[in-house]
Amino acid sequence: MTYLSVRMVLAATLVAAFPGVVAAQFPPPPPPPGSPPASPPTTVQNRWPEPTKPPQAGSSQKPAQPAPKRQPAQAKPAPAGATSQAPAQKPRPPSAANVIACGGVFGKDSGHLKLALKYDSRNVAFGQVDGSDGSKINASILFPNDPKRRLEVVWTNEAARSDTSVIAINGKSQWIAPKGLKLGLSIAALEKLNNRPFKLTGFGKDGAASVLGWEGGALASLPGGCKVGVRMFADAKAPETVRNAVSGDKEFLSNDAGVRAVKPMIGEILIGY
Repeated sequence: MTYLSVRMVLAATLVAAFPGVVAAQFPPPPPPPGSPPASPPTTVQNRWPEPTKPPQAGSSQKPAQPAPKRQPAQAKPAPAGATSQAPAQKPRPPSAANVIACGGVFGKDSGHLKLALKYDSRNVAFGQVDGSDGSKINASILFPNDPKRRLEVVWTNEAARSDTSVIAINGKSQWIAPKGLKLGLSIAALEKLNNRPFKLTGFGKDGAASVLGWEGGALASLPGGCKVGVRMFADAKAPETVRNAVSGDKEFLSNDAGVRAVKPMIGEILIGY
């Protein structure tokens, strides 16, 4: 995505797309001796069984024998000289996906330093990204060596590396934008997130079309005051005659039969202020 195209798409988005303005519970203790048998323990209870309680001192009553089903839960004494092993740790749940919100480190008043403090300075570089006509422009790049976590942030104040201008999600990035927007969503899924059809340009020679307006849908106004723009790419396997029917200097609605025929998917997301 070139800087010029980023600015053009975002400008179109701001003007046309956004008029006027992403215990476990422990089991109960076992019943006292002599009480009626309880119902079979649950899965959680089987995993953390309660040990049987010793009889009270001075009691003349012979302690009841533990039920056979409780015996496997009693630990056997370890052989002399053997070292006890710590219980196996539960695997950690997978980390949550990287999500962008219109605030915090991605707010309008953010900067390179805030990104470095949040994601570790080793994972944030300030360097050059593709600009127009093969040129290069400066931007902060999150995880520059990891295509799935890469994120480009262009600043309004480049010298101070501050004041967010455009955040670009492209390539193979798996970042999630406000409202659950992510790369690879179909046009039907995008329309569902917006709660209504939206307007987009005709497809260009690169196979991409830009959203022109959300037509008052859910994506027209985001918490935090940021705006979102989307570029959709037609399926390369779509017949040329089908692609030509929705190409050029035209405007379409997302539910247009010709647009749906080229099976476009989100190829780039732009978040700006």
